[in-house]
Amino acid sequence: MPNATVDLFWSFRSPYSYISTPSALEVQHCYRVSLVFRPVLPLALRDPDFFTPANAKRLKYLQLDWARRAEMLGLPHVWPSPDPLVHDAETMRIAGEQPYLHRLTRLGVEAQRRGRGLEFAAEVSRLLFGGTRGWDQGDHLAQATARAGLDLADMERALDDSHEQAIEANHQALEASGHWGVPTFVFDGEPFFGQDRIDTLCWRLDQRGLRQA
Repeated sequence: MPNATVDLFWSFRSPYSYISTPSALEVQHCYRVSLVFRPVLPLALRDPDFFTPANAKRLKYLQLDWARRAEMLGLPHVWPSPDPLVHDAETMRIAGEQPYLHRLTRLGVEAQRRGRGLEFAAEVSRLLFGGTRGWDQGDHLAQATARAGLDLADMERALDDSHEQAIEANHQALEASGHWGVPTFVFDGEPFFGQDRIDTLCWRLDQRGLRQA
């Protein structure tokens, strides 16, 4: 039985969250830990001033870096169509209504409640970033959910105000962890930010003797 907990703060619009999921699944499999999937809304919604035309170089670099990192890891890498963040690509103005992200994040909370949070995240993020155009149409999302061992229609029926409360609690817990970005793993109060810090997390878990025999 797991005897330690690792929280994973993760966003459905984050390409780095997407490329972290295979390694996160390995952590879940290889260590005696309970990995708690804690979805959050992207930084563009939590802090709209972070991505603005004034810091366009930051965005340009991220667009370059995530794609080459995914290529290095052998993962498909295409920007989602439609983009789950509703915004003006030139002005970076964020729309008031965000139907995609609120739906996906609430479903992520429900998936975790059903014990398949990380599996759901892995399948849905591969749907978004793996090149499926019109991922929001037809039965694409239902099929991805089924591959994670869940039923989309049943999950949708379960959504209520408690899911929004859980998302807000995740936002607060991420801030309290000492970081703000995703993916962030937190073990024993210590944050490990970024998909390229999972090896450091594993080093720490090894120090605590938590690797499966």
